[in-house]
Amino acid sequence: MKFGVVNYPGSNAADCYYIFDRVLGHPVSMIMSEERGLDGLDCVVLPGGFSYGDYLRAGALAGIAPVTEQLAEYAEQGGLVLGIGNGFQVLLEAGLLPGAVRRNKNLLFRCHDVFLRVDNNALPFTGNYSKGEIISFPIAHGQGNYYIDEQGLAQLEQKSQIVFRYCTAEGQVIPAANPNGSVGNIAGVCSEQGNVFGLMPHPERCTEEILGNTAGLRLFLSILDWWGIRQQEGVVAHG
Repeated sequence: MKFGVVNYPGSNAADCYYIFDRVLGHPVSMIMSEERGLDGLDCVVLPGGFSYGDYLRAGALAGIAPVTEQLAEYAEQGGLVLGIGNGFQVLLEAGLLPGAVRRNKNLLFRCHDVFLRVDNNALPFTGNYSKGEIISFPIAHGQGNYYIDEQGLAQLEQKSQIVFRYCTAEGQVIPAANPNGSVGNIAGVCSEQGNVFGLMPHPERCTEEILGNTAGLRLFLSILDWWGIRQQEGVVAHG
């Protein structure tokens, strides 16, 4: 399986590149923001960081970069797209996922571990988790306050597009467990087809024992397992 990591100016692209190259041992390419060619890639990852310095607002300039424009066609053809932190913000700006993010409700940058409840484990990105399972990922953002209107929220609920929610260690989805004010304690959402997934927490920062937590590794292993099953079935997600 071949991965591509988009390297916008100001992105932490090396973090994700390391996961695929050194931890998982799979082919990975660094894709510059002005490129358009995504052929031959099975999964494209938009990493965290501060693309273009987050000028205007988080993800705004990256949302109109040439490589991002190409992502829409790539996703329509079934390609897997994962947006982490700032990468999630870019996917929202580009219209590849519904909703938007605002500044954290308390106007503070939040950098700590959070508990997440897995609401959808039927995606290529979440198959190694159990539905309702409580996991922990780190966050690091100042603009992670996810917003969508009531009609949009109802649609997300109806179509199982809410993937992760902020919760307590016991799994309670309550305001006290919400680090940024996101509507419905939402930490990550997917597209209707399930092949585009964005989340504010950082799975790439909890993939090795030395980090004290490997819950994030299971997200990336889910992608590999899903791809392996598809290959066995003779199905190609993206050509």
